[in-house]
Amino acid sequence: MSAWLDTLPEAAQSYLEGRRLDEVECVISDLPGIARGKAVPASKFAKQDYFHLPDSIFYQTITGDWADAADEDGWIEKDMTLKPDMSTATAAPWTGDWTLQVIHDAYDRDDNPVPFSPRNVLKRVVGLYEAKGWRPVVAPEMEFFLVARNIDPARDIEPMMGRSGRPAAARQAYSMTAVDEFGPVIDDIYDFAEAQGFEIDGITQEGGAGQLEINLRHGNPVKLADEVFYFKRLIREAALRHDCFATFMAKPIADEPGSAMHIHHSILDIESGENIFSGPQGGETDAFYHFIAGLQNHLPAGLAVMAPYVNSYRRYVKDHAAPINLEWARDNRTTGIRVPLSGPEARRVENRIAGMDCNPYLGIAVSLACGYLGLIQEERPPRQFKGDAYEGEGDIPQVMGQALDLFEEATALHEVLGPEFARVYSCVKRAEYEEFLQVISPWEREHLLLNV
Repeated sequence: MSAWLDTLPEAAQSYLEGRRLDEVECVISDLPGIARGKAVPASKFAKQDYFHLPDSIFYQTITGDWADAADEDGWIEKDMTLKPDMSTATAAPWTGDWTLQVIHDAYDRDDNPVPFSPRNVLKRVVGLYEAKGWRPVVAPEMEFFLVARNIDPARDIEPMMGRSGRPAAARQAYSMTAVDEFGPVIDDIYDFAEAQGFEIDGITQEGGAGQLEINLRHGNPVKLADEVFYFKRLIREAALRHDCFATFMAKPIADEPGSAMHIHHSILDIESGENIFSGPQGGETDAFYHFIAGLQNHLPAGLAVMAPYVNSYRRYVKDHAAPINLEWARDNRTTGIRVPLSGPEARRVENRIAGMDCNPYLGIAVSLACGYLGLIQEERPPRQFKGDAYEGEGDIPQVMGQALDLFEEATALHEVLGPEFARVYSCVKRAEYEEFLQVISPWEREHLLLNV
């Protein structure tokens, strides 16, 4: 077993130095981004090359029901083979014993990647870029709320109680005093991230009451998606230590901003290492404009993946720090597509559409897929937007059903993401949406019961 431990990433080895490893959590992301898998004794993990789980974990809705997503052979809950990616081995520092987490990849009985496993979907998209001689680079930003414990779905979600004994305040973006209110939780987030070997580029207070943002350094899309997947869990665990909840809902509190997962993209030429968005003299290239056009033209169809729940669409409202359309502009946060200030080497395009409630593998995959279509089809965007984009018209779906309609018609996007993934995803989301439509809301009872 000691020889196996010597192959672990440096952070995992440092975490275990002088200690005995007790357990390994073998995990994989399902469609919502929940960690599924098995916990096994370290001695058993050292002897196993793989384990099995049924592929039905990808047919399960967020409520725990099952979508009818039978394939051409009929749905028989076939076993998948899950193989560890040891480069992802990292600590689980909130556990009572010495535990590691390892992300696994899913394969079918013929050793082919399972096409609707989210990590495999992202790997597929990255592979298409690499086949063209390009290396995509992303940097995600994670927004989330720290809220008071709430175990009653009928109660409104409220901000957590701060260190001062007062509820977290809204409208305090970038306030260091506001950040200090969450000091103990943030300290644990930093400690957990350090134990796991993750580098945080910064933590800031956002505009909502109890809303924070964590920025990650740019890098390989699969590696960054792994980190977001891990971060969601470690942030929740840090919050629980301090009697509050961390939520990644897109819109947890009415009249407050929602939570996004902004994604910054740049593309490198594999051979030269140069950013293809910048020319030899530092100017913007055709590829830069093609990528922007791809986002504009294909993100409406991809929105069902980047805004995966009915709650997601409550975020896209005017003047609440979320876009309502896909205009693009330089250094303009009112647009859905923003080009941040940077030098030629760091020129990048920011997608401000994706919600923090999306699966990070799938959100990044769809964003890259839309840009890829723009690149290979050499699409051209309109002129950049000038002014306040909230004064313009909305051009993205406003409800889940409409977004699913567009996604199901988007055959070009399906070819990039994988047709079988598109089929299964649509089945699961239709099942969720139909279940939601069976629920009568308090608003309906209040205003329709005696008035219509």
